[in-house]
Amino acid sequence: MAKTEELSFGYLLNDVTLLFRKHFDRRAVKYGLTRAQWRATKMLYHREGMRQNELAEALEMEPIAVGRVIDRLQAAGFVERRPDPRDRRAWRLYVTAQAHDVVDDMEQVARELRRESTTGIEYDELKRALDVIERIKANLQALDAAEAPMVHGE
Repeated sequence: MAKTEELSFGYLLNDVTLLFRKHFDRRAVKYGLTRAQWRATKMLYHREGMRQNELAEALEMEPIAVGRVIDRLQAAGFVERRPDPRDRRAWRLYVTAQAHDVVDDMEQVARELRRESTTGIEYDELKRALDVIERIKANLQALDAAEAPMVHGE
């Protein structure tokens, strides 16, 4: 009987991710945003006023990497930092009018790429595949959680 561990899928997932990123970045470059910048902008658009560490957690990125993304977004005029009224040491993140102007266009870029990349795939097929990928992700996150005390307690 065939076993799931005999099916190699890591390289395929990586290839799909790289190709999707490449095509998204090519299409989005006219808006002045990379895929990482777009993810942060979209998150802030829907949840304005987040702190940088909250954004990093929501995006599942390291806080330092998110800080660099926010620095670039701020320099480009898409995001602004405002003082946290409850904590003088902290900043809250907000999108600017310029970001509001490109959100719909960027959403259209993402929708179009998803449509093109799923040509010939039925909704139910994709939904099942995504459910399985979510379970794989959860399994890997559980491994991280199980290994975390060993890494810090060495």
